Amino acid sequence: MDTPTWGRPVLPVGGNGHNGEMTDSPAPLADPHLVFDPVAADGSRDVVILGSTGSIGTQAIDLVLRNPDRFRVTGLSAAGGRIELLAEQAHQLRVRTVAVARQDAVPALREALSARYATGEPLPEILAGPDAATHLAATACHTVLNGITGSIGLAPTLAALEAGRTLALANKESLIVGGPLVKALAKPGQIIPVDSEHAALFQALAAGTRSDVRKLVVTASGGPFRGRTKAQLADVTVEDALAHPTWAMGPVITINSATLVNKGLEVIEAHLLYDIPFDRIEVVVHPQSYVHSMVEFTDGSTLAQATPPDMRGPIAIGLGWPARVPDAAPAFDWTKASTWEFFPLDTEAFPSVGLARHVGQLAGTAPAVFNAANEECVEAFRSGGLPFNGIMETVTRVVEEHGTPRTGTSLTVADVLEAETWARTRTRELTGQTKKQQANTQQAAEARA
Repeated sequence: MDTPTWGRPVLPVGGNGHNGEMTDSPAPLADPHLVFDPVAADGSRDVVILGSTGSIGTQAIDLVLRNPDRFRVTGLSAAGGRIELLAEQAHQLRVRTVAVARQDAVPALREALSARYATGEPLPEILAGPDAATHLAATACHTVLNGITGSIGLAPTLAALEAGRTLALANKESLIVGGPLVKALAKPGQIIPVDSEHAALFQALAAGTRSDVRKLVVTASGGPFRGRTKAQLADVTVEDALAHPTWAMGPVITINSATLVNKGLEVIEAHLLYDIPFDRIEVVVHPQSYVHSMVEFTDGSTLAQATPPDMRGPIAIGLGWPARVPDAAPAFDWTKASTWEFFPLDTEAFPSVGLARHVGQLAGTAPAVFNAANEECVEAFRSGGLPFNGIMETVTRVVEEHGTPRTGTSLTVADVLEAETWARTRTRELTGQTKKQQANTQQAAEARA
């Protein structure tokens, strides 16, 4: 076993290819054959959870509480909108540090913590401000679970990697907008994906080497609008878009699933994580959400990873790999009949995947522009300022106006932030124009009536 100069050993797991890696050189960001940081002598891992009050965070805490011999949570971070829940989590897990993004939430957090801890019992350290999660990600622990939603997760991702932590990555946006930055910092085996699709690919890829892989097949539920034409999507409401048929997620991710932007981001993520070209990454619609993704090998075999829809399984992979966590999530009852269906993607009704491939191939700041414009459009849709089809129409226009990123220069964090700022500003201008046009149309209709 060699110990690289950056400090922590990379151990091969199993025996595939050169020293067990999925690929030759350079190694992909996520490689199921490698272990970046072995567990402690007692078999437990200290974990920091970023975004603890969100969907990923709360499910991760459920998993930890059911496996106290495997995991100890040392730090929690949250935006600051659910202070009582954050304080309860901190007390229940006895963490040493709590981070909150909103400085004005500190008094309420301190009061909520004081109400739960006994008199004289020391309260957790409190970090506050927009950089609090980033600072927490660099503290001493084995694994950082980044469950933050949105591109604000980039800085904590980079901090965890630079500090030498194993990164269980649920924040796909940080990889999308800062792919080259993440790749420059990450060591082989340091990232373990937590998205259900990429955790599925991760497990299936353990069966072979990169040279054995013909295709990655990313599954999509199709969201609440599967089977509808583009014309039929024109008048769908926010409530319609939030009614996901199989997954319970936050509002932004749920709407991204309705537009299939989420699937487009996952295609870019698969390319970056596994070093597979875009033309060998396919999307197929699977309404039941039982098969989370598949790998097609060169001998014609396809390996699928399947479980009932439940994010605790992928979270357990992120926190526990290469060991599996018993009963992390429900299994299938094979005594009951079930039907699993697969359909081709309707690219006319859902152009987001094609656009995502395009920006992924452009690389540079294009993915950051795509992601930022989409986030702004989702908020405009939720507030009534943009129709459903207007989300992708506006994102497409912003991407086109951004043009081809400069080549021959290295991407920096400043480049990403500048591109995001421009994209958000331009998107707000366009959605503001759309909202004004909608108001004028409504006034004209009322006048005619």
